[in-house]
Amino acid sequence: MMFKDQIVLVTGASRGIGRATAVAFSNAGAKVVINYRVDQSGAEETCAEIEASGGQAISWQADLSDPADLKAMVAGIETSIGPISVLVNNAAAFNNDPFLDLELEEFDRLWATNARGLLVLSQLVARKMVERKSGNIIHVSSILARQVIRRRSAYIATKGAVESLTRAMSVELAEYNIRVNAVIPGLVNTAALRRAINNVEVTEELERYIPIGRLGDPDEMARVITFLASPDASYITGALIPVDGGLSAVEAGPP
Repeated sequence: MMFKDQIVLVTGASRGIGRATAVAFSNAGAKVVINYRVDQSGAEETCAEIEASGGQAISWQADLSDPADLKAMVAGIETSIGPISVLVNNAAAFNNDPFLDLELEEFDRLWATNARGLLVLSQLVARKMVERKSGNIIHVSSILARQVIRRRSAYIATKGAVESLTRAMSVELAEYNIRVNAVIPGLVNTAALRRAINNVEVTEELERYIPIGRLGDPDEMARVITFLASPDASYITGALIPVDGGLSAVEAGPP
């Protein structure tokens, strides 16, 4: 029960990596706040899964692109539930327009959630952590920040910003005993990835290219996230941890 009675806020926790992370923290004793933007039923399913195992969870609607929403969420959690010990910035917006067709409005939409929203929420939570001289912030980046594919320019740019912010925040917050790290998932078997691929042959081809030979599981991402927030990682900050089955180590291009 490594996180017994600690408050953990996980954004985008209605499904996928966010849900798995919320469940993992609950299994380790934490009280988990399940943030969602529109998927209320998914957030409630996450809460139900946690409560069925004897854990404690509450869902909290907030749009990461809206600073007022974020201020209200952090103030509400700190006042009505307790001090936030761990923040996991998992939520993200997506776009698959070709670079030449990418509208500025679409870039701004992704930036508002993936970079600006992450920064604002981290500031709000970190200011409270500074008062307590303790805390952990973990960002969820993407392998695409470094190994790009077509039709993801806006998403790639925002994830590059997340990785730079991880390093910058870790340096500025270290004196307050606040550690900041990021996990970098590779190809993870989530509903979003399955919708994007929607082709068994393509999936099998991708799996052959991954050194471990399969897609990742959301639980595998969650275990690394909980490790980074734990005392076992007490000397790790500013780290960008690939969790990708060796994909980032492969030479460019298929064999």
